[in-house]
This record gives sequence, structure tokens and C-alpha cells, in this order.
Amino acid sequence: MIVVFGVVLYPMGRTLVLSLVDATSALQTAFSFSGLSNYTALLSDSEFWATVWRTAVFTVFSTAVELAVGLLLAQFLNQRIRGQWFFRSLVVLAWALPTIVSANMWRWILHPEYGALNGLLMNLGLLDSYKDWVGGPTQALFVVALVDAWKTTPLVAILLLASMQTIGDDVYEAAAMDGAGAVRRFLSITIPMLKPAIAVVLVLRTIEAFKVFDIIYIMTRGGPDSGTTTIAFYTYLKAFSNQEFSLGSAAAYLTVLFIFVLSLVYLRMLRTDSGGTA
Repeated sequence: MIVVFGVVLYPMGRTLVLSLVDATSALQTAFSFSGLSNYTALLSDSEFWATVWRTAVFTVFSTAVELAVGLLLAQFLNQRIRGQWFFRSLVVLAWALPTIVSANMWRWILHPEYGALNGLLMNLGLLDSYKDWVGGPTQALFVVALVDAWKTTPLVAILLLASMQTIGDDVYEAAAMDGAGAVRRFLSITIPMLKPAIAVVLVLRTIEAFKVFDIIYIMTRGGPDSGTTTIAFYTYLKAFSNQEFSLGSAAAYLTVLFIFVLSLVYLRMLRTDSGGTA
């Protein structure tokens, strides 16, 4: 209980207090109460809404890639082929790689001057000169989202694989006897029976995508031109770069609110799809 209080409850309470006062330091003890002014300041700030939009694009794109590739990867890992244990171990290894290591690896691969990707494409004759893969705001956002997807797709595949293995072989055999091909069996049997697992994946990955910070910090520092400044990085900039701890704390709680609302939407969709009352 003491650990929970020190690690979870106290930081949450302290952040809430800071969001309701005028503070320029996280350790400040004397401050004036400002009510909801920090929240209204953020909600009326076009820069804040721009970060919300970028976060939404980042979240939707990365989650869609993770889900699509994760489904195909899970389907492959579910097949009975020789060396399956090796492929499953490889997937787990890719997911277990620390995020800092992954981000630095991709920063090196995508480097505009000596990046491995540029060198490979030039040797293959697909590029005439080195390309800055994160040189534009929009392009950088999607590239960083792809790096995040690369890191977390194995986890999605593992979660879907676990659910996929609960589907009995007799269901597929009956469908095959009725003339259903592999693609039709996947679309009409596998996908519908994976909907609860897919909903869980969507909730988890939406929450995690909203919180992505380390990949952005290592690869782009929120640039270029704030193109990769998501709400998590915006909160960091407000609190620790600009020393606006009150605004940073308010941004953190607004992030929690956004995640909470999205989670409720996902869970309501799952409940409705499962036949529950709305």
C-alpha cells in the first residue's frame, strides 16, 4: 500500500494540485490557486489542439498498422510448419528489445547522411541521392509512427495468436467441407471470433500510442517544425523545457481524459457487438 501511494497516488495527486495552481516548479510549495484557468488556457490554445490532432493521426495510423500486420503475423505463427518455434522466438525477441535501443537503431538506419536504408536503396539503384526520411513534418510523423508499430506489432501478434489458438479445428474443418477457402475462413471465422481480443488490443494500443514519448524524443525531438510533437511530448515541453508545470500538469490530465473517453467508446463497441445492452 505504501508503494502504491508513493508510486501512483501521490504523483497523481501532486499533478492534479499543480494543474489547479500557478506553479513554475514541481517542488514549489507556495502558490496561488488558479482554478481551471490552466485547462481553459490549453483548450483555447491552437497549438494544443494541433498536438491533439497529430496524436490522433499518430494513434490511428500506428494502431491500424499494428493490427493489420499483427493479424497476418498471428495467422502465420498459428500454422503448423517446421521451425515454428524459431519464428515465435524471433517475434518475442523483437518485442523484448528495449524501446531506447529500437529508436536509436532506427535513427541510425534512417540517418540522412550515413543511414543504412539510404545506402541500401542507392546500391539497388532505387535512389539517386540520400533522402532525409524525417525531414518533413508530416512525413516524420508517419515514419515515427511506423517505428512505433515495428516495436509493438509483435506484442499485438502474440495477443491475437493466444486468442486464435482457442478456436477449435473442427470449426475450420466444417467450413472447409462446405467449400470455404482459406481467405473466406479467415474473414468469416477467424476475424469474428477474434473481435474481443481485437477490442482489447485497440484499447491497450490506443493508451500506449497516446503516451509514446521515448521514440519521438530520440528520433526527432518533436520536430521538424513541431511535426512530431504529440500530446505526450507537448506535456514534456511545457513542464520541463518551458518550466510551465501547471500547464504541463493540466495537459497530462487532459490526456488521461482523452484516453478514458476513447477506452469507454471501445468497450461500449465491444459490449454492443457481444450482444450486451447499450
